[in-house]
Amino acid sequence: MKTRHAIVDTALGELTVVASGEAVVGLYFPQHWYMPAEEALGPRVEIRDDALLAATAAQLVEYLAGDRTSFDVPTATDGDPFQERVWAMLREIPFGETTTYGTLAERLGNKALAQSVGQAVGHNPISIIVACHRVVGSDGRLTGFAGGLERKRRLLELEESEAAKTARLF
Repeated sequence: MKTRHAIVDTALGELTVVASGEAVVGLYFPQHWYMPAEEALGPRVEIRDDALLAATAAQLVEYLAGDRTSFDVPTATDGDPFQERVWAMLREIPFGETTTYGTLAERLGNKALAQSVGQAVGHNPISIIVACHRVVGSDGRLTGFAGGLERKRRLLELEESEAAKTARLF
């Protein structure tokens, strides 16, 4: 598998998109908490020269402009079995909705797993596309996000319904 990466300039900053073979395997923010080592990203390529990276960039731009609610580029993750279960649940959270770490832990069969769920969510390698920003604290507060809480807030506001925007006090 040929691993390579490209930089996509977005409203959230320059995002690093990593592909391996025919799948997106990473999407990282500037100052991302768990950015892989540079050599793991493969060579930097121009977006226009790679069909998968170009499609991913286009979909990210559309999403951040409010013109897309889901992604259809192929993705692949390589976590441990627990992480893979959590990331699969992240893929099921609908656009514009949120859930909590505790709810995900309950779905796994044990509410006491909430902290472990949080760690798995935080290590999600494909931010935005695998929507870890849709997971909030039990009281609805924004907690931990590898790209920073301000970006998490912006992503959630982007997905917010018009009714929710009208009702919001901030």
